Amino acid sequence: MSGACREVVTLQLGHYSNFIGTHWWNLQDAALVYDSDQPVGELQSDVLFREGLTLGGHVTYTPRLIALDLKGSLRTLREEGSLYDTEDKGSTFTWEGQIMTHKESPPTKNSFLRELDELETGGLLAEPDFCRSSSAVDHRSGTTEKLTRTHVSGAGASVAVETVNGRLERMQKSYWLEGSVRVWSDFLRIHLHPRSVSVVNQYNHDGEAERLEAFGQGEALLRGPALDDLEDRLHFFVEECDYLQGFQVLCDLADGFSGFGSKVTELLRDSYGGRGILTWGVAPVNHPDASSMKDVYHMLNCALGTLQMANHSSFFCPLTLRGGFLRRPAPPTAFPLLDCDPTLWYHSSSVLALALDCMTASYRLRHGGAPMWQLSDALTASGRKVVSAYGSVPFPMMHGGCLPDALDACADALPWRPISACPELADGRCLGQAVTLRGLDGQSLVSPLLPGTEPPSSLHLERSGEDVLTAYLRSHYPSTPLAVQLLSSASKVTPPFPQIFSPSLSPQGFLQNQNPSAADYTPSPPLRCLPVLTSLQSSPAVGLQQSELQKACAALDLRRVAPSFLSHGPEPAEVSESMEQLRSLAHCYRLDRCHSSSDEDDEDD
Repeated sequence: MSGACREVVTLQLGHYSNFIGTHWWNLQDAALVYDSDQPVGELQSDVLFREGLTLGGHVTYTPRLIALDLKGSLRTLREEGSLYDTEDKGSTFTWEGQIMTHKESPPTKNSFLRELDELETGGLLAEPDFCRSSSAVDHRSGTTEKLTRTHVSGAGASVAVETVNGRLERMQKSYWLEGSVRVWSDFLRIHLHPRSVSVVNQYNHDGEAERLEAFGQGEALLRGPALDDLEDRLHFFVEECDYLQGFQVLCDLADGFSGFGSKVTELLRDSYGGRGILTWGVAPVNHPDASSMKDVYHMLNCALGTLQMANHSSFFCPLTLRGGFLRRPAPPTAFPLLDCDPTLWYHSSSVLALALDCMTASYRLRHGGAPMWQLSDALTASGRKVVSAYGSVPFPMMHGGCLPDALDACADALPWRPISACPELADGRCLGQAVTLRGLDGQSLVSPLLPGTEPPSSLHLERSGEDVLTAYLRSHYPSTPLAVQLLSSASKVTPPFPQIFSPSLSPQGFLQNQNPSAADYTPSPPLRCLPVLTSLQSSPAVGLQQSELQKACAALDLRRVAPSFLSHGPEPAEVSESMEQLRSLAHCYRLDRCHSSSDEDDEDD
């Protein structure tokens, strides 16, 4: 069963979720293998992608994805996509009178999208059955058959058609899209299935009127036609799965999508019981047109969404570079090897997508992986269904160095930074942890010291990469249940991933031995891949975070400071009850309660 494909359906609910999701799918697309001379990768793409046929019978390979956003959020992207042309070009009009046509100018595409169109339509890439991401998949075995697409020339010879992936990687070109990215489709490099994108037309993405700002507005959305539409889309993707392991849900946490996501996860739990539901509540560092009133809305949405989505999911993990969910948070998370503007959605979402790509690798492995339910069960004992995430993006590994040296260089400090607005306590208190390190292919995972040489530390005595990382973590968390996963493959950050990396990094993402002087400096190729280390934790830090959020929300007189929030629902009594439930959730993370619960379980046994 280790080689079977355990399919996952992804849902992206909200604009920032789709920013992260776009980077995420670009990363997955860059990792697809087409060359038959290359070995099969560690990650199984069929877990996330599906094979289909266009109306002309051409093979497509598209994400198993449902993406929801608001009116005006797509710009150059058609809601139905461009793979399946459903327009009736042969239709005729019976009206014999005068006809006046008003045509709106299409939005201008940025440099990346224009060149992407040229790559698909020009030269050898003009083959009619080519798609931005295309492959052949044997669903019976769940493996991807690596093919090089060909077309026949006039002389009858077979000529290889280079994929867009290969062209983008070989071009060694960087795109600076910071000034041109307005919405997530401005840097989407893959085709989506016609059933993937759904637009909520009741609310606007831009402007002052008809905004989806309150939790109750989102809850009310999933009724009537909207519910039928979502169920139809779910059934389409689910029913073609041979072995559905579950759903990964990215949901905007600070706006009205928080309420919508609460209802969606409830629907998934009720309709697909027994499947994994891993929910990531995402939030940007800043919001457009911020105000004191909107700050109250954001805090309430985060509190209510965390509680409800945690109740309905296998686990719930906040994902943000924001310093906290209160109205006056700490400074945003910074990474020492990134030159990143955390207030720019295009930047911050790319960092979170890299971390998410690493954290979710365990249930996407071709062999030896842990399915969703194992990951969630390891972290959510005794009702602690909210977990926190930490990342080292990139992991500071010296080119030509070894893993023990890299971990020793961290000294007493942990190598990661918080990406859940939940600071690491760094005192060894943790109730469960899942750590993933990927991207050290070709690097030494163990010490290369010769026999008889005095080891610099005990880590240099370990004989495998897993043992090195486990020993390091045990030194910081002596009694924590621990799961460790190492992957050799790195995350490929090919265009249009933003160029936010330190010049001290090599094109493979490793620290270079020395920085060249100004006189000797020659531009190096753009960075194309990098190692990443992540940790998912269930710890008392989560309880402290939820307790602070609960106290701040409970102290508000909503009838006075945010009456419009209540006008959309829920009722004041329901908010008060939710705050009490959030207080109980925070109490679950107290170590004294955890130990007493374990003692009670032992007595019951």
